[in-house]
Amino acid sequence: MAKKIGFIEAFSIGVGGMVGGGIFAVLGLTIELSKGAAPISFAIAGFIALVTVYSYVKLSLRYPSEGGTIEFMIQAYGNGLFSTVVNITMLFSYVIMLALYAYAFGTYGSALIMGHDVDWLDKALSAGVLVVFTVINLFGAFLTGKAEDIMVFIKLAVLLVFAGVGLFSVDITHMEPENWMPVPSFLAGGMIIFLAFEGFELIANTARDIKNPEKNLPLAYYSSVIFVIFLYILIAAVAIGNLSFKEAMEAKDYVLAEAAKPFFGDAGFVIIGIAALLSTASAINATIYGGGRTAYLIAKLGQIPESFERKIKYGYEGMIIIGLLSIIFATLFNINNISVAGSLGFLLVFALVNLANFKLYRETKGNRFISGLGVLLCFGAVIVLIGYNIIHSPTSLISSTLVLVAVGVFSVVYHHFGNKEQRLSAYLDKRLERDENEKK
Repeated sequence: MAKKIGFIEAFSIGVGGMVGGGIFAVLGLTIELSKGAAPISFAIAGFIALVTVYSYVKLSLRYPSEGGTIEFMIQAYGNGLFSTVVNITMLFSYVIMLALYAYAFGTYGSALIMGHDVDWLDKALSAGVLVVFTVINLFGAFLTGKAEDIMVFIKLAVLLVFAGVGLFSVDITHMEPENWMPVPSFLAGGMIIFLAFEGFELIANTARDIKNPEKNLPLAYYSSVIFVIFLYILIAAVAIGNLSFKEAMEAKDYVLAEAAKPFFGDAGFVIIGIAALLSTASAINATIYGGGRTAYLIAKLGQIPESFERKIKYGYEGMIIIGLLSIIFATLFNINNISVAGSLGFLLVFALVNLANFKLYRETKGNRFISGLGVLLCFGAVIVLIGYNIIHSPTSLISSTLVLVAVGVFSVVYHHFGNKEQRLSAYLDKRLERDENEKK
């Protein structure tokens, strides 16, 4: 029998999933779009995540499964074309997250080595770190849970010290309303960095193994998201309060390290830079493993080609495909393209998770008003993000368009012409299926 995990472990999974490479990668982009309103942008994105947490709590308690979000899609929408599209969209969203982490690793690594951005070095480091961790995962050398726990502790400690010490030198005038960007801009800033909150959904994959789930599962979900909301708001305030907007834009891709200089000097730049490398490397490692596992689970449903399911050493071919796709996005697209695509992907998936809870409210004993609000907020965020970029930065939608078109075409073609003989299960997790059959 698998060892049960408690509240602290579940809380760590949620916080570790959210505080990965995202904050290091997207903080500069948020400041560019929001300026003095950057903390508000993080608060807006965090509120959408917090509302969505309600649906995750209800669905996780009703359908505890290692499949997590994918299981919820199957239960709400069946095992047809629609679920195929949603699940593959989620898989591509993991690819985008990998590209984001690799991009951040490359820019912080370049800044540490050269003192500033060097484009070719950024790309070389981004591609290199993806290759390294793809190979590591294929040979079964996935870092142990204890090592990941240590990494979570280190990056949180560095960020908390950064935020705590940096508060004493903040220039509050940088955040006064006259230094805010217009409302549509800082709303878009909140939506484009939504991906920095997506990691809480990893708790869903552990729902079956949590002790006293009725108490610990909701507590882990809500407390991890609330903690990260306040942490991000604090980090954004310290960064803005210690740098001029010109300085922040000049160091856009490694702004967190630059923001440590006023109170920690050059040593602060190095410490934050190293923390960014460790954090993004850890996030890449965990996401390749998780993304490969997700691909494998979807393959079991016959929703993607079986090549994802074939094993190489101790990993899966799906990991290679995921790694290669991530390298393409990390090296060919800029941070705007990557962030927009990632946030759009997860906002769409979370909108459908909220809709799933709305639809299954009798099963989950959910409040339809709250899950309905989540649907409206997520779809509204998608509209704001797309609309703002169509008007102000249409090229930022290139990668998003490519992903959505590829997912749609691939899903339709494979669903109709793929392995028709494979029977699609009504459940992803066989243990859940057994439990459900016993209830009948």
